[in-house]
Amino acid sequence: MNKKIFTLLCILLYNLIFCSFSRENNTSSSTDTKKIIFSITINREIDPIAWRTIKQGFNEAELKRANYIIITLNTYGGLLDYADSIRTRLLRTKATVIIFINKNAASAGALISLSADSIYMTKDATIGAATVVNQDGVPMPDKYQSYMRGMMRSTAEVKGRDSAIAQAMVGSTVTIPGIIDSGRVLTFTTKEAIAHKFCQGEAASLNEVIKQLHVQNFSLIIYETSWVDFVIDFLMNPIVSSILMLLIFVGIYFEFQHPGIGLPLFTAIGAAVLYFMPLYLDGLAQYWEILIFAVGIVLLILEIFVLPTFGALGVLGIILTVAGLTLSLLRVVNFDFNYAGWGSATTAFLRVVLVIGIVIVAAIFYGDKFILSKRMNKFVLHTTQDASKGYTVKPSELNGLLGKTGIASTMLRPAGNVKIEDTVYDALTDGDFIEKGDSIKVYSLRGSYLVVRKIS
Repeated sequence: MNKKIFTLLCILLYNLIFCSFSRENNTSSSTDTKKIIFSITINREIDPIAWRTIKQGFNEAELKRANYIIITLNTYGGLLDYADSIRTRLLRTKATVIIFINKNAASAGALISLSADSIYMTKDATIGAATVVNQDGVPMPDKYQSYMRGMMRSTAEVKGRDSAIAQAMVGSTVTIPGIIDSGRVLTFTTKEAIAHKFCQGEAASLNEVIKQLHVQNFSLIIYETSWVDFVIDFLMNPIVSSILMLLIFVGIYFEFQHPGIGLPLFTAIGAAVLYFMPLYLDGLAQYWEILIFAVGIVLLILEIFVLPTFGALGVLGIILTVAGLTLSLLRVVNFDFNYAGWGSATTAFLRVVLVIGIVIVAAIFYGDKFILSKRMNKFVLHTTQDASKGYTVKPSELNGLLGKTGIASTMLRPAGNVKIEDTVYDALTDGDFIEKGDSIKVYSLRGSYLVVRKIS
């Protein structure tokens, strides 16, 4: 009897364990049969934003254990260093990577495409033309082309594609019979890419690409770019960046006119941050270019308020400020200026100079009117100060100073202090800058300031 009970218990325990294992195995199988397809779209030049999109997209895809990552690509090219970073990311991922070329995969886009396990193209798409050029579209020296050819060859070899054809997209050094002559740059149409096994097939949409993968049970996840990318794009718009440049110089001008930590200074600082931040994140502005700009501003402050050098520091400060703003708009890699063509350099320089010219003209014709306008009432003091409110200088006392002479107790560039009859007053120069110790004469009042001129 005991043996029968023991045998029955063993059979029951076995069934429980077996059924539990079967359920777990069936659940696992059911889960494994549903594939995850992760979709990312790059419809722009290859730049830091494109690289950030790929990096964040792939991180999310790996967290979700995506089986396939499909990149819908439409680009005329971009920056080689970021294209190389994207290439490396594609080669190192465990998921199957598919590039769907929606019309263009030129230059850096061709390198990225070769990094994928499979390539699909729309009917009118092209791939190739991977010659390295500078910002003016002029081909770079051969050492750059040689490096690009090497990357194209190695990438093609890893993915089982013809390495000779891959390097011909940069500029072939040999003739490939029936494809291209030596010295020419190769670009494939969709049919040509399929014929030479650079493309797995033609597709009109993302859904058609998925159909050709023959995945029956899948979940499609569409990656959305972050708001940071939209903000950076907006701030890098030439019109917006020019306005920010304008605010930098306007803020500096009005802060010099009315010294003290105030609205103009904070406006200039805020505009400078918004100007340089996206350029730095985008890889255009280097830290040393921003430093050049900052040193230029410091030299201007020293010239005006601390160490008068009769214009020497001021001129150097202007040169460095303009240089910093101009260089931040150019592609300079490790102090290599070859990427920045003369045309791009000229355009960037003219943008900066034009903004400075606008500020100078506006300051000459509208500076005083703006300061004294009703809109500035909340920010600029331009009324007489009443003793009943705690001020020590009476309006009648200021009026009594009209026509009187004294000496400058500080530099006036354009604001400072003057001493008249042993009393110190705030003053503004109504002409040339006035050095400390120069004789002055009061000609008018501007709010609580005496407007003075130098006496020869």
